[in-house]
Amino acid sequence: MRRITRRGFAAGALGVASSLLGAGEAAAAAGTAGPARPGGMRGMWLATVANLDWPTKPGLPPAEQQRQLRALLDAAVERRLNTVYFQVRPTADALWPSPYEPWSQYLTGKQGKDPGWDPLGFAVAEAHRRDLGLHAWFNPYRVANHTDRGRLVPGHPARRHPEWVLSYGGKLYYNPGLPEVRGFVQEAMLDAVRRYDVDGVHFDDYFYPYPVAGQLFGDDAAFEQHGAGFADRASWRRDNVDRLVREMKQKVGEVGRPVRFGVSPSAIWRNRGTDSSGSDTRGTQTYDELYADTRRWVREGWVDYIVPQVYWNIGFPAADYAKLVPWWSQAVAGTGVDLYIGEALYRAGDPAQSTPWQNPAELSQHLAFARGYPQVGGHVYFSARDVVRDRAGALAHVVRDHYGGAVRP
Repeated sequence: MRRITRRGFAAGALGVASSLLGAGEAAAAAGTAGPARPGGMRGMWLATVANLDWPTKPGLPPAEQQRQLRALLDAAVERRLNTVYFQVRPTADALWPSPYEPWSQYLTGKQGKDPGWDPLGFAVAEAHRRDLGLHAWFNPYRVANHTDRGRLVPGHPARRHPEWVLSYGGKLYYNPGLPEVRGFVQEAMLDAVRRYDVDGVHFDDYFYPYPVAGQLFGDDAAFEQHGAGFADRASWRRDNVDRLVREMKQKVGEVGRPVRFGVSPSAIWRNRGTDSSGSDTRGTQTYDELYADTRRWVREGWVDYIVPQVYWNIGFPAADYAKLVPWWSQAVAGTGVDLYIGEALYRAGDPAQSTPWQNPAELSQHLAFARGYPQVGGHVYFSARDVVRDRAGALAHVVRDHYGGAVRP
């Protein structure tokens, strides 16, 4: 299959483990990434896991799936957004014809079944037609949102290599502590980057899974085999995730065209009560609980951009938006890494949320606050269906107050 390019689309030609870089080399490699979007980042996440945003349900005819996808891209344009983060590998599967992993069940209702079209190729072409950037969003280690390996399609890598897989918290995960797993997931993701003219590679906040009370992540054997020389298991786990990020940055830089690489972690690196250089917060710490040293990735230049999910309102006691944005602004200062803020549009107008989220101006106030920090280069909204429905009119406020216009009814 030819790689899909903007030029190829315009001409009608639509086709359907590694050495580590030193810090200096990583900084040099950052120059291979494309530039940030003119006018600042105005992004939306388009989630496909569990049919959260698209398609609305599995098994729809290709024409209807395409219509729905076009409508979401049109909504992004109407709301003056400029970038879409399209989830193309939600659960060790693919939204393109991958030689590594099966077709996603979220397309047809049956994992491994060919949907009869190429969603990633279509999305790239349609996004670029609208002058939207398209970042391919990958979840590196999640295999399934259940623990029944027999439900995976025959031939699935997790069935061919059961030693790669761990059950935890009612889900299946690839074990991040195995070098062969890290190499495999990198190649599975890079297949899409090499074949399609995506503008970026994007990881979400799932590395080691979020802690589940009373359960242990069963990586004893991997630690015994690969953990020599580390002070403790936590340090070894962080090194595993560091290697994934560091190597992916290197490999994306070798694709041969400008592609940006970024991560959207949970926003709390460490709490100040744990580390004096942490944020003045009291929440889940990515460093200690997900083994993701997000601040180091910025300092070392292992990402081109970072999108901390600052999914709390201004004044929230445990994790105040007005404390996290300054912390991240300081973290990226002088690094060359772009900072965008992840915004919880999905909370706005939700009756189950607290009082601040019932205020249609809450998100607009976020942007007004962030404007005081020149390191903030834009915002990304979760998620696409909320961009469309905008229950409280919060995004309409943002567009009117900050993006220079009104949303068409």
